[in-house]
Amino acid sequence: MMRKINKKTIFNQFKKDLIGKDSHRGVTLTYSWLANQFGHIALGFVPSFILHDNINHIKTYQNPVVASAIVTFFWFLFELYNFLGPLLTKKKSLNNHFFIPNNKRYVFNPKWLNIAYDTITDVAFFSFGAFLYSFYINGLQDKITIVAIILLFLYLLRASSYWYLTKMYQHYANYPFQFRLSQWNFTINDEGKKEVFNFIEANDSGNHLLIFGSQFCGKTSLGVGVLNELSIKHKICLYTSAMKLFSLFFIEENTKLDIHRIWSWKESNYLVIDDVNPGKPIDEELVNPKKILQFLDPTASGKMNEEYCKIIANKNVIWILGNDYNLNQDDEWTQMLVKIGVDALKIKKINLVH
Repeated sequence: MMRKINKKTIFNQFKKDLIGKDSHRGVTLTYSWLANQFGHIALGFVPSFILHDNINHIKTYQNPVVASAIVTFFWFLFELYNFLGPLLTKKKSLNNHFFIPNNKRYVFNPKWLNIAYDTITDVAFFSFGAFLYSFYINGLQDKITIVAIILLFLYLLRASSYWYLTKMYQHYANYPFQFRLSQWNFTINDEGKKEVFNFIEANDSGNHLLIFGSQFCGKTSLGVGVLNELSIKHKICLYTSAMKLFSLFFIEENTKLDIHRIWSWKESNYLVIDDVNPGKPIDEELVNPKKILQFLDPTASGKMNEEYCKIIANKNVIWILGNDYNLNQDDEWTQMLVKIGVDALKIKKINLVH
């Protein structure tokens, strides 16, 4: 299993992102993050230029550092409102860019410290762009500008290192969509929420969470949301469908399916296995525990692949299963996991069908 993304991989990713995207290469999360921050810098620089150009005839406002400070203060208030709004009201927003209170409350509360760090970083980029304009006009003549630029640069250097690396962990987890756990707005009981928190906070390996649910009950988004929170903690995670995972059982060790991938299902510490069964309105189990055991014994020799069993058993895995009919047969799933080496006490279940 992998532990961390190394410096060489980060450098290679950064080099690719600096070149940019083209019609032959998709946009990575790291590239999008860099582009977003350059946008924040521009939203600090350009308004400072426009504001100073319109007020520099007033003696008090002739120094461009005043315009830079005003623009910085504006963005500070803007971000503060968007941060404190949902924090104090505990309500979601109707808008993705500006907090407009919604009647819905969070099922899983956001990680406010993480969001605060992101908000402070955004404000710092706005401010950096604003004071870049002041530096462009004043050069080395204004001490306030120089001090502000240096302090902001040092902070952004550290913050950017964290956020860029975080985007790499999220991107290479291969999620079908970007989704925070706080965005999940389906129905779950208190016991289910407890199991979710326990899975996220677990410091050991070999934990298996079985999520049962019919179609449109949010089981896939719950699995993605849980693992995405772990990616933000810089954990090695991977999303895969059941069918793709089963096919990988037949792939040789060194076969490269994707040259842009950093880790495989074997190397990840956390795994979400989606679409094991579709759930209602399809009641039939397309894949049952017995069939999975057959996939682990592809030669039908009567002896399962011990390496694969050990790998799966020692990972923290979320299984996205079918509807509540499976709950009546959950012992079969438990027995299957125990048979491949999972500790029965580390197998937990969530039923999203109500």
